[in-house]
Amino acid sequence: MMSMPHGQSYDYHRTTFDGERNERCGCCVRTMKWFPVLFIASVIGWSYYAFVIQLSFFTVTNIVQRILFLLFYHAVLVMFLWSYYQTVFTDIGRVPSRFHVPRAELDRIVRATNEVEQKEILETFAKELPVVTRTLNASVRFCDKCRLIKPDRAHHCSVCGVCVLKLDHHCPWVNNCINFTNYKYFILFLGYALLYCVYVACSTIPYMELLWTGKIDGRFHILFLFFVSVMFAISLVSLFGYHVYLVLLNRTTLESFRTPIFRFGGPDKNGFSLGKLNNFQEVFGDDWRLWFVPVYTSMGDGVVYPMRCYDEDAEALLGGEQHGNRSGTENLHDFEAATFLNEYGNLMN
Repeated sequence: MMSMPHGQSYDYHRTTFDGERNERCGCCVRTMKWFPVLFIASVIGWSYYAFVIQLSFFTVTNIVQRILFLLFYHAVLVMFLWSYYQTVFTDIGRVPSRFHVPRAELDRIVRATNEVEQKEILETFAKELPVVTRTLNASVRFCDKCRLIKPDRAHHCSVCGVCVLKLDHHCPWVNNCINFTNYKYFILFLGYALLYCVYVACSTIPYMELLWTGKIDGRFHILFLFFVSVMFAISLVSLFGYHVYLVLLNRTTLESFRTPIFRFGGPDKNGFSLGKLNNFQEVFGDDWRLWFVPVYTSMGDGVVYPMRCYDEDAEALLGGEQHGNRSGTENLHDFEAATFLNEYGNLMN
């Protein structure tokens, strides 16, 4: 909710000013943000040299074994790099324009004498929008930086400076928000990166003994390749496992720490969960042939999400249960929300 003294004019140019200020020092900042990505790219480039040249060509003597090594290595590498590219360069999911509060409504909010009146203005504007989550004080989720009503599961990213659809977190290693548009790519990137590291580590183990016993010339690239791949695999296995767990529960990282609050039923971490298979398909799509290919197959538009409890809520609201003490306007608003949920409830079927 906007907290602004009565009579104070709204600064419409604040966001523009912040953008211009960031742009003045943007060259250095943008370059520094790409350092983690350049580091990952450098490690991948070095590992390619170490595995293909030092290990496969200079160390492996069996031709058949060398061919098999290189075939599987390049297959995994292509999927790994493809997923990483998609994660880094896919545009973030921005909030549609219909969620932006018009200037006339902002002026009314500024002229409001108290927060209750501000809340009513936002409630009236949000009545036509498909939002079913609220703040702790049952208010509409409003971003005073972007001057918009936040869609369900959307949050403001302080790094990108905008509200992002189904924001999971901002990842410096990809210099991008992990959100509705690239979440599938991010999961595949973690999975293929883990497979890449495990394969490289397992391929170098037999030659570690030969290096240690001095049966082959000391190739420190192979030695470092083993330890680096093991180190990255250890860090990736927990991260990948955690995000697979979140996918199966249809929950973002933010939602795992900050439970979403629904207009119907209050706080519920499992409010968006539709069952493990449906949760998986919401991110990866319903065509199993494309599940593990880094192309866009996620279901929905990033704004509307089917809910686990929409059927029982709609039935309760249509029957008027547990609403005896509520006003006709509140019941009408809930009826419209229930109708909306019922309309989109078959999205995953």
